[in-house]
Amino acid sequence: MRFFLIFAVVVLVLAAVAPRFWTHLTYQEAIPVMVTNAVPEAAGARTVAIARGENGHFATDAMIDGRRLAFLVDTGASVIVLREGDAARLGVYPARREYTVRLSTANGTVLAASVELDRVEVGDLLVRNVAAVVLPDAALAQNLLGMSFLSQVHWQYQGGKLVLEQ
Repeated sequence: MRFFLIFAVVVLVLAAVAPRFWTHLTYQEAIPVMVTNAVPEAAGARTVAIARGENGHFATDAMIDGRRLAFLVDTGASVIVLREGDAARLGVYPARREYTVRLSTANGTVLAASVELDRVEVGDLLVRNVAAVVLPDAALAQNLLGMSFLSQVHWQYQGGKLVLEQ
């Protein structure tokens, strides 16, 4: 059952991320792409480039309230999603009654606890007061770096890397 849950989460993440990158990869060399939402290089801008892993995913470490955790970058996740065990490493212990947020996954509905993270750092990029949810460890194989962080930085796929800039 655990294998099925992990497999389902991976498939869900791939389904959300793959179309965006597949389109870019298939047309990148044939047609020049003009990025219309690019932010001009600013003096003192901070940039982090995340290489795509052999599995096709973008994984990175982030400092959450001063503690390092591994994440899978997921533009399809509305918020940062933490495994319960990793949340505990941060000193976050939601009570069972706080698991009231219903999330739809490939395995059905799962209950999550809503939390707010004071500081989320990826390389030199820093975002404060970031929304997140905590899921039981059995419901998630890896922490997800979702849009509650990504929407606070400029990001684009460029040269086989996910480039984040602030």
